[in-house]
Amino acid sequence: MAKLRVGLLFGGRSGEHEVSIISARAIAKALAGESNAQKYETLPFYIDKDGLWHSPAVAQQVLDAGVPRNEGGETGDRAKLWQFPAEAGTVEVWFPILHGPNGEDGTIQGLLTLMQVPFVGTGVMGSAVGMDKLAMKTAFSRADLPQVKYMAVTRSQVWSNPCVFPKLCDEIEQYLGYPCFVKPANLGSSVGISKVRSRSELEAALDSAASYDRRLIVEAGVVAREVECAVLGNDNAKASVVGEITYESDFYDYETKYTDGKASLFIPAELPESVATQVQEMAIRAFEAVDGAGLSRVDFFYVEATGEIFINEINTLPGFTALSMYPQLWAKTGVSFTELVDRLIELAIERHTDKSKE
Repeated sequence: MAKLRVGLLFGGRSGEHEVSIISARAIAKALAGESNAQKYETLPFYIDKDGLWHSPAVAQQVLDAGVPRNEGGETGDRAKLWQFPAEAGTVEVWFPILHGPNGEDGTIQGLLTLMQVPFVGTGVMGSAVGMDKLAMKTAFSRADLPQVKYMAVTRSQVWSNPCVFPKLCDEIEQYLGYPCFVKPANLGSSVGISKVRSRSELEAALDSAASYDRRLIVEAGVVAREVECAVLGNDNAKASVVGEITYESDFYDYETKYTDGKASLFIPAELPESVATQVQEMAIRAFEAVDGAGLSRVDFFYVEATGEIFINEINTLPGFTALSMYPQLWAKTGVSFTELVDRLIELAIERHTDKSKE
């Protein structure tokens, strides 16, 4: 039987480029595992930080090295951005593992849709909604999922004339108070996020976040346990056991997420059964609210003192590194990493087949 050609797409033009490489290395290893080696032929494709696609031969070098390829500066030839390696035309199912903007925000999903080939994960609309924190919160609100208080802010408000900015800070202080969190609307892995406790920190955080995105969000801080649940499936998705993250840093920032030993994962989390069940049910509702497909990780705040559960966010293309919560949640639910990768490919083909019948 001929092997299915899987295009493993990684790298990308986002601040999470290095994380994407680490995720791709883990997936490539799973595809080459004993149970999958006879089913799949892996064709890796690397998108460098300039946006150029590289052939499987070059991509394999990046996977082996585990570090980005440095081409020595941006290309001035925009036409090269559309020069895909010839091997891309032979791919039968794509496995994109591009984190952040241009990777999980619907852009690459649109390109893969135009290729008319199955791909792992959520489609264009769901990816865009899941990546944009403001659109995501609107979808959660429509699904009656409880959230902490928040405010939408634009870059123009932050970088406007001197009279507007103090008024904006006044509004944030009055409505949300301290501590609060300032976030770019369209970045993942806690990039550009700041926890603030004073006016000076708020001003600096807004300025910093505005350098990443033209749309920002400011959220009220809450004393809570941070729990997460993984979702797997298409129309009849299933939820994993619930996990909890603890850390000694001030909040779950980029360094804490991707540095071994900075954070501790407890799977399953020590929660009342009723709370764990509610988190699982809410995770599936969130997945459905953004029209998710294949996989997602949904994050929550559990306020133990009151029993309240607030949804934080959904990640439609979560990390697949050795430290990542998503594969670990499924491992504790009874689905190994290798089985998980295999199942995601099956779901991609299933969804593509269903859509072709519409």
